[in-house]
Amino acid sequence: QVQLVESGGGLVQAGDSLRLSCAVSGRRVLSVATGWFRQALGKEREFLAAVNGRGQLTNYADSVKGRFTISRDIAKNTVFLQMNSLEPEDTAVYYCAADQRSSYATRQVGEYEYWGQGTQVTVSS
Repeated sequence: QVQLVESGGGLVQAGDSLRLSCAVSGRRVLSVATGWFRQALGKEREFLAAVNGRGQLTNYADSVKGRFTISRDIAKNTVFLQMNSLEPEDTAVYYCAADQRSSYATRQVGEYEYWGQGTQVTVSS
């Protein structure tokens, strides 16, 4: 069983930066793929970024490429999402997730078996 706990959300202004954290327990981050997703009110859950277990493969949604960066702290077993140049359209609940198929960095929501509870990010204009 894998547990994920997100933190770092909050209310920011357009143009600000924010770093989300996802503390992983139950498995080493080296042995799972991890991804970040978001869900805005009334919309479907959207893929943002993923990294495979070995860390040599990353995958980004076109909508955030160049603005968002996924990274990991292996010693702390934590995954991060650095978000820059935030826009009001980035307002959503942000989730991290783990995929036991550690070799991949998939965009598919259904491939992730474990999910955190989410953290709210609100960007004001």
